[in-house]
Amino acid sequence: MYFVTLERVKEIIINLDIDEIKNAVQSEIDDGVAPQDIVKTLSDGMDEVGKLYEKKEFFLTDLILAGETMKDAMKILNPHLKVGEQSSKGIVISATVEGDNHDIGKNILNTLLLSAGFEVIDLGINIPAEKIVKAVKESEVKVVALSCLLTMTIKEIGVVVKALEAAGLRDKVKIIVGGAPMDMETAKSMGADDFSADAVDGVKHIKMLMEE
Repeated sequence: MYFVTLERVKEIIINLDIDEIKNAVQSEIDDGVAPQDIVKTLSDGMDEVGKLYEKKEFFLTDLILAGETMKDAMKILNPHLKVGEQSSKGIVISATVEGDNHDIGKNILNTLLLSAGFEVIDLGINIPAEKIVKAVKESEVKVVALSCLLTMTIKEIGVVVKALEAAGLRDKVKIIVGGAPMDMETAKSMGADDFSADAVDGVKHIKMLMEE
């Protein structure tokens, strides 16, 4: 008989045991554990992964694997979670700016945000400003997270900001940016509200932006 505890589920996330997570989560469901409690345990595990990354005990590849492990767990859990059962901490639009096709950092951020209880609208890569404006207009989004990995596409941050201003939507959202060529000074000069150095840092900053 396969038996696990919630603490073991948390350990599986921290240990990056992607081959074990589905069986562990299914076992908890079969034992009658509330799906919300399993989600909370998984989120706690992801928090620990984030701390290990900050301590430089985990690396980028570990974050990616943790994210994939979390996704596999949620595939088992989602059918058991009723609509509205999980209270969202807010909606975040995530996109890589036009002219840039990088998505690893964005995808890691998305996974960490989901595990932290946020709803994420991932627009994808190489996204023009008008598509971001449309998404903001059609949702109750509070934060727009823009990824920019190429120096030549930094200017696109400003294009998005101006497009939101022109549409009368700039005051509706906070804009946070991230990516190798970015820093806080550059972000502010483009009209953004905040900057994050990595995905773990991004979740912390987005939590603060949601409260403003």
